[in-house]
Amino acid sequence: MWIAGVLLLIVAVGAFFYMKHTRNELHAMIGTETLSIPELEQYRSASDGLGATGTFRKLSEVVGAAHPRPEGPLTAELSKVECVWYRYRIDRHYEVIEYRDGKRHRRKRTERVAEHTSSEGYAVIDAEGRTIEVDPNGTEPDGVEQTVSRFEPHGGKEGGVELFGIALPALLGRGDSTIGYDYKEWVIRPGRRLYVLGEVHDRTGPLVIGKPAGKGHFIISTRTEQELRDSRVQRHKLLAIGTVASTLLGLGLLVGGLFT
Repeated sequence: MWIAGVLLLIVAVGAFFYMKHTRNELHAMIGTETLSIPELEQYRSASDGLGATGTFRKLSEVVGAAHPRPEGPLTAELSKVECVWYRYRIDRHYEVIEYRDGKRHRRKRTERVAEHTSSEGYAVIDAEGRTIEVDPNGTEPDGVEQTVSRFEPHGGKEGGVELFGIALPALLGRGDSTIGYDYKEWVIRPGRRLYVLGEVHDRTGPLVIGKPAGKGHFIISTRTEQELRDSRVQRHKLLAIGTVASTLLGLGLLVGGLFT
């Protein structure tokens, strides 16, 4: 009983810190001003006028349509659609035979065999055609489109497997049986409306919005700011309830187990 109590208290601690992070994100969205690209250029010009060329920094929210980098759009690995950002993952589902107590048991398991997230930058473009570069910095955007969700049964061939143009490693001598592969992919297509919260800087010349150099939040989302705020408020409420409930129940089980 006391072990369950300790586990619930651990859950409560995790929920508390996630709740705190959610609250901080909400406050960041509320406290950060949404600026147009011309307004950001004006702030940068004022900074340059003070002799601080290349050192401009400003936390801001930017809204616009996703726009490819100058080299052109990316091509997603699995769906082959044009995009500015993509991510895919491939999971192998397999069956393991185990012998316990003189009996044979089959267990189904899953392992990640391939995954990739594009790292190339892209831009946000406004209605007048003005752009600001987005440095994704490994951040996974929120609310992206899923282009592939497909399970491919294993054909029984030995050696490596190639599906969707992705070569998977040979899995011989593993002592297990492959059931199949689960393919998933997400993209941001050109023209998709984006909300970005981050730090605007001019370290490389043109304006770029990315992850703050110091403390701060970096959010890229296809949802509106109001939708994001509403989701954070709802999440905060649920986490608060979960934190209190897990703490009370965990303490009850811990005390009950120690005195039983």
